[in-house]
Amino acid sequence: MSTARHLVVEADGGSRGNPGPAGYGAVVIDPATGEPLAEAAEYIGVATNNVAEYRGLIAGLTAAKALFPDAGDALRVHVRMDSKLVVEQMSGRWKIKHPDMKPLAARAAAVLPPSCVTYEWIPRAENKHADRLANEAMDAGRDGRQWEASGSTAALDAPARTVSSPPPGQGPPGDQAAGAARARAALAAARGAATPVADTLFPAPEAGAPDTTVPAPPTPVEPPGTPQGTPGGRAETAGAGPESAEARPEAAGVPQAGWGSGPDLGPPATLILLRHGETALTPEKRFSGSGGTDPELSATGRGQAERAAEYFVALGTVQEIVSSPLRRCRETAAAVAARLGLEVRIDEGLRETDFGAWEGLTFGEVRERYGDDLTAWLASTDTAPTGGGESFAEVAERVAAARDSVITRYAGRTVLLVTHVTPIKTLVRLALGAPPEAVFRMELSAASISTVAYYGDGNASVRLLNDTSHLR
Repeated sequence: MSTARHLVVEADGGSRGNPGPAGYGAVVIDPATGEPLAEAAEYIGVATNNVAEYRGLIAGLTAAKALFPDAGDALRVHVRMDSKLVVEQMSGRWKIKHPDMKPLAARAAAVLPPSCVTYEWIPRAENKHADRLANEAMDAGRDGRQWEASGSTAALDAPARTVSSPPPGQGPPGDQAAGAARARAALAAARGAATPVADTLFPAPEAGAPDTTVPAPPTPVEPPGTPQGTPGGRAETAGAGPESAEARPEAAGVPQAGWGSGPDLGPPATLILLRHGETALTPEKRFSGSGGTDPELSATGRGQAERAAEYFVALGTVQEIVSSPLRRCRETAAAVAARLGLEVRIDEGLRETDFGAWEGLTFGEVRERYGDDLTAWLASTDTAPTGGGESFAEVAERVAAARDSVITRYAGRTVLLVTHVTPIKTLVRLALGAPPEAVFRMELSAASISTVAYYGDGNASVRLLNDTSHLR
């Protein structure tokens, strides 16, 4: 018979703006000695309190599993959190209604067998260690750096913990210490290899990897009047105390942008720009715009869309999806939306350039047939392709209008825009204040991800360009 291993996980998450800059913290504790065995924390960008709390839970469970990776069903983890929402949903007593929470709950339930995990709500005053870790992570994100365990002082804020005798079959506390040493060594190795925390806890799926998503925990019908909690705030429950962003003193007066030295502008509208997956025309580098060609995704493109969907499930921050009307984008967006439980809104302004008579041709074929027109097009963004296509200047006007509409409609939220090469390059160029010719100097791969944040004073921050790590 396997020896039971007992651990306690305390986890928390917070958002300065709700949604706003967010982070989580989690600590694994030896219940026999009260000793912290492992800590985890991460700045996760713009997200809600609830998303951050779920991310903290997932990190804590993952760290606990890493202590005794071979324990299997003999590992027993008791989770303590001040989020009534997470505790009640993961215990199966509250129904999970919001689509942002469902994939996160499923991921938490997949870390360990549900029979091995129990949940307990605790007052926030008893969750200071995890709360401090979450705030350290948010402070690090504000300052443009990553949280480092070596610089953490969160343990100093932890309340005194009651030390109990090891549960039957637990084994001596020394076994826990040995496990902690293994976990610390693994975390140190990961930091030494410059492995981001997000990649450690939420690895990008390998090409062709099977779908390992598991159903969320049981979601019985919620009793009338049960607080659900939404991305707009933390749930409030009788006896639980207020959990809104306003109740957290650290939520106010935090610089949001750039170097963290300006006024509090509130959370930015964050646009995650996803180029559609491959079509049959993509590998052949043929002009494929909105002037007649509207190809569907190829088998490769559908696989890319699924891997992107897995990535966004793990990311846990996407709140809205807006897509170009063209088929290849709608199919890519649908794959992501299906996994996140979100709807897709279509915006005509996000369609690709109309390449006129060049549609379906390679660059070489255009050079051969319309050499002078191509030379003029490459020399000026005011020049349109042959046959009544759109100039890049015209595209920039409608893309800018679409951008303004999105950031007004979804102020302070994280929006996935599924679109094309030219609109993405244009959004990045405009955010950088670069000249129009910059569109010719950027590379964008199929299904790549770029990110731009827009602040209340009109400034923008380019945070990512042409990332394809999720496809590897």
